[in-house]
Amino acid sequence: MASDPGEINQRIWQVVTMIPRGRVATYGDIARHAGMPGAARRVGRALRGLPAGTKIPWHRVINAQGRIAVPAGNAARITQRRRLEQEGVTFCTDTRISLKRYRWLPGGEQSE
Repeated sequence: MASDPGEINQRIWQVVTMIPRGRVATYGDIARHAGMPGAARRVGRALRGLPAGTKIPWHRVINAQGRIAVPAGNAARITQRRRLEQEGVTFCTDTRISLKRYRWLPGGEQSE
């Protein structure tokens, strides 16, 4: 596993770019696919470090409960929800997405 934080971020960001429009992946999914099983929090740290104006679809990454992890009251939370809805992702409740319906799994498999 890479030990350079910049290299780790690049690996994580590369996996995030693979998530198709209208699908989501969990922080743990991204960590596993980047070769770092159990490092979901490291994925969150990498996403917080994205450069301003990035084209990486960070909004497609949610927590294992199918919820947006950005705290309430944070503008990024509103942005994330809006972007997901613009891609056709619907919320089951005010804050939860159906992982069964929208989860993307690497390798072309879907969780449906």
